Amino acid sequence: MTAYSVLMPFLPRRPEQLLPYAALVEWTNADRLWQGQAMLVEPFQGFASAAGAGFRVPTGLGVTLMPLRHPYEAAHQVRSLALATGESVIAGFGPGGRSFQQSLLGTPYTSPLTAAREYLTIVRGLLSGKMVEVQGEYFSCRAEMGPAISPRIDLGLGVLRSGMARLAGEVADVAITWLTPASYLRKSVLPAMKAGSETAGRTVPRLSAIVPVALDRPDREPSDMVIASNSRHMQAPHYVDMLKKAGIDIAGEELPAAAKRMIEGGAFVHGDVDRIVEQLAAYRDAGVDEIILNVTGVFNVYGAKAAMDDLKSILAAVAA
Repeated sequence: MTAYSVLMPFLPRRPEQLLPYAALVEWTNADRLWQGQAMLVEPFQGFASAAGAGFRVPTGLGVTLMPLRHPYEAAHQVRSLALATGESVIAGFGPGGRSFQQSLLGTPYTSPLTAAREYLTIVRGLLSGKMVEVQGEYFSCRAEMGPAISPRIDLGLGVLRSGMARLAGEVADVAITWLTPASYLRKSVLPAMKAGSETAGRTVPRLSAIVPVALDRPDREPSDMVIASNSRHMQAPHYVDMLKKAGIDIAGEELPAAAKRMIEGGAFVHGDVDRIVEQLAAYRDAGVDEIILNVTGVFNVYGAKAAMDDLKSILAAVAA
C-alpha cells in the first residue's frame, strides 16, 4: 500500500519551526516527516530537537549532500538520529550538482555514480557494526562504529535518471526522486532500478517520490507556485535533461511558460481535491511506495497557514 508523507516546505531557522509538521505526522495518516539538505538548521539536529520536544516521528532525509561530510560522519549522524528519535530513519544521500561539488571539493566528481557507490557502501558497512575497509577513488575508510541496537535505518539514494536508478537498485534500500512525473517513473526509473537489483541479486528498493503539489483555489496563480518551489531546479542542466526525457521540454523557455509545461506534463500536481487524488493515484499505479507531499510553492507564495491547510486537505482526501 502506498504511504503518504510530508516534506518540510521551508528551511527552518529555529528547530521549533518543525513542530507543527511533526505534529501533523503524529496526528494524521502521514507516514513520515522529510526534509532536504538545509544550510540553516541541519536536518539531523532539527529532527532530534523535535523529538526532544515530544514529537517522535519517523524521519526522512531527502537528500543530504555527500560533499558536506565523510561517510563515517554520515553514518554517525544517521544512527544518532535513530537513537534520539526512537523511530525509523530513511537516510537519503546524493552527490549534488557539479558546481556544488567543485565549490567544496575543488573539482567535481568525474563519476558521480562511482562516488555514490563508494559512499553508500561505507555507510552501510559502518551501520552494520562491522569493520569497513574500503579504498575508493573518492571515499576511503578503514574503521568501525561498533554495533548498537537502534530503530530501523534505510539507506536512500537521490535518483533523477536511469544511471543513478540502476545504481539504487544495486546498493540502496530506497530510491528518492524529486520533480519526476509518474509516467517517467514507470517508464524509466523503475525499469532501471529493477535491472540494477537483478544485477546485484537483491530485492528491488522501495521508491519514494517527492511530489510538488498545490490545491486550486480562486486566489491562486498556479505558475507562481511552480516557480516559487522549483525555479532553481528548472534551470539546472540535470533537471532540464530529466524533464526532457519525461516529455517536458523546458530548455530555453522563460520561467512562466516552463511552469505551465510542468503542470501540463504532470511534474507539478495541481487541481481541486478530486483532481489531485487522481494524479497522485498515477504515482501509486506507477509503482511508487511512498508519495511525499511537497507544498513549498504554496508556502513561499501564500504563507504557512495556506500550506498547512493544503496538506491537511490532501491527506484527508487520500485517506478517504
